[in-house]
Amino acid sequence: MQIKIAPSILSADFSDMGETVKKLEKCGADLIHCDVMDGSFVEPITFGAQMLKNIRPFTKLPLDAHLMIEHPQTQIKFFAEAGADIITVHYEACKKISDTYLEETLRLIKSYGVKCGAVVNPDVPVESIFSVFPLCDMVLLMSVYPGYGGQQFIPEVLEKVKKAREYAIEIGRPDMDIEIDGGVTEENAQAIIEAGANVLVAGSAVFNAVNPAKAIANLKR
Repeated sequence: MQIKIAPSILSADFSDMGETVKKLEKCGADLIHCDVMDGSFVEPITFGAQMLKNIRPFTKLPLDAHLMIEHPQTQIKFFAEAGADIITVHYEACKKISDTYLEETLRLIKSYGVKCGAVVNPDVPVESIFSVFPLCDMVLLMSVYPGYGGQQFIPEVLEKVKKAREYAIEIGRPDMDIEIDGGVTEENAQAIIEAGANVLVAGSAVFNAVNPAKAIANLKR
């Protein structure tokens, strides 16, 4: 299974984002992870679809839009049209609205020809999203609580990764992308991959590195 590194531009210099994503592509990144925060689901506000639209011409890499927002259905159209290749939405935000909102949102994303995924926070059992695994192109497991970069990895999430990979295999999706986001470092990457994740979101580990290309290569190994 291909190991993919998705640097999070939450850790980048927002004043030079176009050049940043160009450099990430040259450094061997596989996706560009875009952390979208609305100031409601999580405290900070980052950016919206306009940012993705502006950086889209600077890279051919897939744009991975992680929506940490309330009422995600209201934003799907904008992110799809901005050039997102995959859009992931939080179980917790959808559950507040209705028991069917997550599935409806995933189907809405697919209606735009965009890949979709479901996300759970560290304190939410991965079994909560098993029902939508057949719809998902990717499942994202948070290994920190969303909102801020630079947090410490929560090791208990590794067991959730194992369960997610086992269930993906059980339903005939052994190659499903399982993404982990939060506190990923060169020191814990091997354990994360061995647990079953193949897409690693890395912010500080890449942007704080003296040599980002070497950091990405080390994370893949």
